[in-house]
Parts: sequence; structure tokens; C-alpha cells
Amino acid sequence: MSKTPSKPGKFSGLQLGRAVEWPDTPEKAKLDRVANPQAGTQYLVRFTAPEFTSLCPVTGQPDFAHLVIDYVPGQWLLESKSLKLYVASFRNHGAFHEDCTVMIGKRIVAEIRPKWLRIGGYWYPRGGIPIDVFWQTGKAPKDLWIPDQGVAQYRGRG
Repeated sequence: MSKTPSKPGKFSGLQLGRAVEWPDTPEKAKLDRVANPQAGTQYLVRFTAPEFTSLCPVTGQPDFAHLVIDYVPGQWLLESKSLKLYVASFRNHGAFHEDCTVMIGKRIVAEIRPKWLRIGGYWYPRGGIPIDVFWQTGKAPKDLWIPDQGVAQYRGRG
């Protein structure tokens, strides 16, 4: 493990470590990737976004979700600051729960080409009905510990 920071030029194209404008649409958001230093090892990475928001495309009312993204990296890792900016770009984006959840999963897959990815979108109720949306790229890799996503069945999602 390196005890010194990376050379400045090594990550110069990333949003990490510098001020960037918040993207106002998912299409304008940039997802950054970095080389996986453990590319020969099979392991799971989890990102959790418990305060995801978007807009209902019909009413314009806010929708709220708890997103859990699990992936098995290949050559690339997803850089977390860029994910934060991408997720935030949905705040003024009008789309149904299903579209938002699957769009996020597919965009990450297109950018980093993981060995496997799943996303769980645990949406808070609209009209008294919570909608949970799940998408994954295929069968989970064998011999890999994949923990439960840990989001309770709806009871206030506490």
C-alpha cells in the first residue's frame, strides 16, 4: 500500500479533488472511473444513497428512495464523488420510479463494465403504496458473499 498521495496528473481528468458545478440533469452528469488496484480479486462494492430524490413526471411532486448499489468490479471502480453528483442530478428530473432505478444501473454498467451489478430502489409510498424496483446484470458470481441489502420492508422505512 502506498503511503504517499498519487501524482496530481494521474487523476487530473476526474471531478475528485476539485470544485465542479452540480449537474442539473442525469444526461449532463459525468460518472468517473478509476483503475481497480485489486482487479485480480473478486469482491463486492456497495454504495448506499438513502436520500435519493427525483420528480414524478406527471405531477411534478418529489419522490424519495433509498438506493443500494452492489457491484463486483472488473478493471474499473466507480469514483464516489461522481456518483454523488450523478445521483443529485435526479433532483429536478421527472421519471417514474422504475425508470430512475434501471437508468442508474444501466448507466453505471456502461461506464465501468463491472463483472456484476444489482441495484435496489426502495421507494417511499405514493398514494399509500411503496414501490421497490430491482435490476441486475445477470447471475451473481459464485463463491462471493453478497449481503442482504438491509432495507426493511415498508413500515416507515425507519
